[in-house]
Amino acid sequence: MNNNLVHKQKLLPALRISDLRERITLSFGDAWAASFSSDIALSELGSKSVNEALAAGFEPDVIWKAVCKAHPTETEKYKY
Repeated sequence: MNNNLVHKQKLLPALRISDLRERITLSFGDAWAASFSSDIALSELGSKSVNEALAAGFEPDVIWKAVCKAHPTETEKYKY
Protein backbone atom coordinates (compact mmCIF):
# COMPACT_ATOMS: atom_id res chain seq x y z
CA MET A 1 0.00 0.00 0.00
CA ASN A 2 1.21 3.48 -0.78
CA ASN A 3 2.74 5.12 2.31
CA ASN A 4 1.00 8.42 1.56
CA LEU A 5 -2.36 6.65 1.50
CA VAL A 6 -1.63 4.91 4.80
CA HIS A 7 -0.63 8.24 6.34
CA LYS A 8 -3.79 9.95 5.08
CA GLN A 9 -5.96 7.13 6.43
CA LYS A 10 -4.41 7.56 9.87
CA LEU A 11 -5.25 11.27 9.81
CA LEU A 12 -8.95 10.65 9.26
CA PRO A 13 -10.99 11.04 12.43
CA ALA A 14 -12.22 7.77 13.86
CA LEU A 15 -15.84 6.91 13.20
CA ARG A 16 -17.84 7.07 16.41
CA ILE A 17 -20.39 4.44 17.37
CA SER A 18 -23.12 7.09 17.16
CA ASP A 19 -22.00 7.89 13.59
CA LEU A 20 -22.07 4.19 12.71
CA ARG A 21 -25.61 3.89 14.08
CA GLU A 22 -26.70 7.00 12.18
CA ARG A 23 -25.27 5.68 8.90
CA ILE A 24 -27.02 2.35 9.39
CA THR A 25 -30.31 4.14 10.09
CA LEU A 26 -29.91 6.41 7.05
CA SER A 27 -29.02 3.44 4.84
CA PHE A 28 -31.64 0.94 6.00
CA GLY A 29 -34.34 3.12 7.56
CA ASP A 30 -35.66 3.55 11.07
CA ALA A 31 -37.82 0.45 10.88
CA TRP A 32 -35.02 -1.94 9.96
CA ALA A 33 -31.82 -0.44 11.44
CA ALA A 34 -32.08 -2.06 14.89
CA SER A 35 -32.93 -5.46 13.43
CA PHE A 36 -30.11 -5.19 10.89
CA SER A 37 -27.63 -4.35 13.65
CA SER A 38 -28.62 -7.28 15.82
CA ASP A 39 -29.72 -9.99 13.38
CA ILE A 40 -27.64 -9.78 10.19
CA ALA A 41 -24.27 -11.58 10.33
CA LEU A 42 -21.54 -10.16 8.10
CA SER A 43 -18.80 -12.45 6.78
CA GLU A 44 -16.27 -9.59 6.86
CA LEU A 45 -16.80 -9.47 10.63
CA GLY A 46 -16.33 -13.20 11.17
CA SER A 47 -20.07 -13.86 10.86
CA LYS A 48 -20.84 -11.39 13.64
CA SER A 49 -23.65 -8.85 13.59
CA VAL A 50 -22.91 -5.15 14.00
CA ASN A 51 -23.82 -5.35 17.69
CA GLU A 52 -21.72 -8.46 18.25
CA ALA A 53 -18.75 -6.87 16.47
CA LEU A 54 -19.01 -3.76 18.65
CA ALA A 55 -19.17 -5.93 21.78
CA ALA A 56 -16.11 -7.85 20.55
CA GLY A 57 -14.13 -4.62 20.22
CA PHE A 58 -14.21 -4.04 16.47
CA GLU A 59 -13.70 -0.39 15.53
CA PRO A 60 -16.82 1.32 14.13
CA ASP A 61 -15.05 2.24 10.88
CA VAL A 62 -14.12 -1.41 10.29
CA ILE A 63 -17.74 -2.40 10.89
CA TRP A 64 -19.03 0.31 8.55
CA LYS A 65 -16.68 -0.80 5.78
CA ALA A 66 -17.96 -4.37 6.21
CA VAL A 67 -21.57 -3.15 6.02
CA CYS A 68 -20.74 -1.19 2.85
CA LYS A 69 -19.05 -4.18 1.25
CA ALA A 70 -21.97 -6.49 2.03
CA HIS A 71 -24.68 -3.97 1.08
CA PRO A 72 -23.22 -1.57 -1.51
CA THR A 73 -26.55 -0.39 -2.91
CA GLU A 74 -28.08 0.54 0.43
CA THR A 75 -24.96 2.30 1.71
CA GLU A 76 -23.90 4.07 -1.51
CA LYS A 77 -24.80 7.60 -0.31
CA TYR A 78 -23.04 7.26 3.04
CA LYS A 79 -19.69 5.66 2.17
CA TYR A 80 -16.48 7.38 3.21
